[in-house]
Amino acid sequence: MLVLVSLAHMIKKPQPSTSSDRRGFMRGMLTMIAGGFALLGPLWGGLALLLDPLRRNRNESSGAFIMVARLASLPANGIPMKFDILSNRKDAWNHYSNVPVGSIYLRRTENEHLAAFNIICPHAGCFVQIDSQKPQFNCPCHESQFHFDGTKANPKNPSPRGMDPLKVEIRNGDEIWVQYKSFKTGISERIPTS
Repeated sequence: MLVLVSLAHMIKKPQPSTSSDRRGFMRGMLTMIAGGFALLGPLWGGLALLLDPLRRNRNESSGAFIMVARLASLPANGIPMKFDILSNRKDAWNHYSNVPVGSIYLRRTENEHLAAFNIICPHAGCFVQIDSQKPQFNCPCHESQFHFDGTKANPKNPSPRGMDPLKVEIRNGDEIWVQYKSFKTGISERIPTS
């Protein structure tokens, strides 16, 4: 009989079920996941509101006509002159008034024809310069060459297109207004970027 008593102590008693612990764990996990999804909406909206100024156009002159010079300051000999484009600019949350946002070449011929070109080379975005030896524009980066009318001067020119022309208007008798734009570089099509 002694043997039976000691065996009875050795037999394990049934343990309570752990399914309630598992249910509690699963319930807690589902609650945390649902709470995370519930927070995503307000978090996303707040982040979009905070970063909104970064998505806006920073150059207020984009596509607008800007007064660049007066006719008297531009010689009628066909030699282009470089002018800076001054306009208001936004840099994320800051606002700057009357700062340079780009440059152009402006040309006036003897028959009073005006032509304006963006100073940026359509090939790789370098700044085009006036050649001191020949009547043409040169790009110092990859040797692109352009006539003063903006067309390519060399058939082996690496630029995919001529210089980018800009619209010009004369207002109030002697004010030269230019519609300033920048264009994508490296492609043959003229696609405005700003």
